[in-house]
Amino acid sequence: MPVITCIDDLKRIYRRRVPKMFYDYCESGSWTEQTFRENTSDFDLLRLRQRVAVDISERSTAGQMIGQDVSMPVALAPVGLTGMQHADGEIKAARAAAEFGVPYTLSTMSICSIEDVAENTEAPFWFQVYTLTDDDYMRRLIDRAKAAKCSAIVITLDLQLLGQRHKDLKNGLSAPPKLTPKTLANLATKWAWGLEMLQTQRRSFGNLVGHVEGLEDPASLGAWTSQNFDLTLDWKRIETLMNMWGGKVILKGILDAEDAKMAAKLGADAIVVSNHGGRQLDGALSSIRMLGPIMDAVGDQVEVYLDSGIRSGQDVLKAMAMGAKGTMIGRAYVYGLGAMGQKGVTKALETIHKELDMSMALCGKRRLADVDRDILLVPEDFEGRWQG
Repeated sequence: MPVITCIDDLKRIYRRRVPKMFYDYCESGSWTEQTFRENTSDFDLLRLRQRVAVDISERSTAGQMIGQDVSMPVALAPVGLTGMQHADGEIKAARAAAEFGVPYTLSTMSICSIEDVAENTEAPFWFQVYTLTDDDYMRRLIDRAKAAKCSAIVITLDLQLLGQRHKDLKNGLSAPPKLTPKTLANLATKWAWGLEMLQTQRRSFGNLVGHVEGLEDPASLGAWTSQNFDLTLDWKRIETLMNMWGGKVILKGILDAEDAKMAAKLGADAIVVSNHGGRQLDGALSSIRMLGPIMDAVGDQVEVYLDSGIRSGQDVLKAMAMGAKGTMIGRAYVYGLGAMGQKGVTKALETIHKELDMSMALCGKRRLADVDRDILLVPEDFEGRWQG
């Protein structure tokens, strides 16, 4: 294994190894990509406060997320098409997460199905659902998650419409890839990826194909999903889905204090401050900028996690210092998966954990429970002088 010192090292290997359309699918945002860029650059505006002459022995990054013990407050976020980044990618990512002691979230738009992941892993995982208009499919999907003993569902709220991502349209993104001359030319340079994909039968959307009548190929899939995203989604509909599940629920895609209050009022176990990694509403504020106002709005009424933009353990520490009880990483672990499979996901988690542990110590803290805004230096206008 090459020497990996940071997440960017994994990203460089990932880019060389994975077909362009799947790299671009991961590493892009909607429209101008302003929000995608600021999700990461805004973390750089926050500075850490170094402290010395403090006992930093016997440190621990352990904690809990929705009552589940975690080795660090980091969950693997739901990412569609993960099984196209590496053969059987969802299974490998779930295994790495379980071994490391952090939650894994399976996307509805995964390549490996709920049943595939459950049969090939031992630890319960979280399952992400989109709000679709097909009630029959939604009930069956949730029943399948129950049968797989998923420990929570993550309802994504910010994808009633699919944000336009220019690169996906230009690349003709599909699973499996359409074999055009352009695609074939690129695949010819990714032979290791191709050999691994030839050894698996999992190459399409396992939670959809075969479970929806008339949905048998990528072309029909695109039409079905665009027609079935729920444009009428409201809080009553969210409550219906929560009751349909009956277990622990995380609401993902909150970027406004009033929405956070409504989510807490509904009784969600946690909310995720997220702008979908900059892939939906371009021009929205970064997640880390919105975390403070949302914490002010809901306080301890609900667990608040942060997603979008985390690329290091220092980012995790900054989010925790701003009040988050946990975080989610997407691209950071996908880089590792695409680069080295399960070992790469483990390496991504190890890298983030090491950065988190060392930075916490150098800020004079031994436990994440003791971390608060006192370790940060925050620009006066960080949370904005925006006129609403």
